[in-house]
Amino acid sequence: MKRIVYSLLVLTVMMLFVSCDDYETYGEKKEKERDAISAFIKDEGILVISESQFEAQGQTTDTARNEYVYLEKSGVYMQIVRKGAGSMIEENKQVNLLCRYTEFNIADRALQTYNYFISPTTRLPEKMTVRREGSSYTASFASGVMYSTYGASVPAGWLIPLQYIKVGRQDGNEEIAKVKIIVPHTQGQANATSSVYSCFYTITYQREQ
Repeated sequence: MKRIVYSLLVLTVMMLFVSCDDYETYGEKKEKERDAISAFIKDEGILVISESQFEAQGQTTDTARNEYVYLEKSGVYMQIVRKGAGSMIEENKQVNLLCRYTEFNIADRALQTYNYFISPTTRLPEKMTVRREGSSYTASFASGVMYSTYGASVPAGWLIPLQYIKVGRQDGNEEIAKVKIIVPHTQGQANATSSVYSCFYTITYQREQ
């Protein structure tokens, strides 16, 4: 009987060690996320520029050099592919924006969600309501793939480009705004935030009317 009790005790201790070894702390998850972002930047040949250089260039990124500006406050990396037609969102005004996007999970290196083509003949954009107060933007999804997948809350990372782009309708000489962004979990959708992983997005923005 004593041998059985001893064996059970040893087995319990071993299981505890194994479970502790498998457990990842939040700090370890964040470190893995940083490593995944660094590897992605290297593999994609991204040239990271500072905010001061970004400002000196007139808040533009050179797509020919595959430049992305690193925004320190949010941790987002952003490339402005097109500034867009129309104007910036007016202060103290609420507008509806239509967005088309792809979402790439950087850790898994896999396309996660998208709305460019729901079917061969259908394009269904994300619709979100946005309000600007000073330099602060708040928003919620009203419909679309992001809405059905993650809920109404718009990732904070999606709103950061609005400080630098124009949102209007397609013009004969100007195309709608388009950006590419690397969004850390702290600025991401609900699943990314809870599971601590970052996403790479390509997004276009335009006004509904």
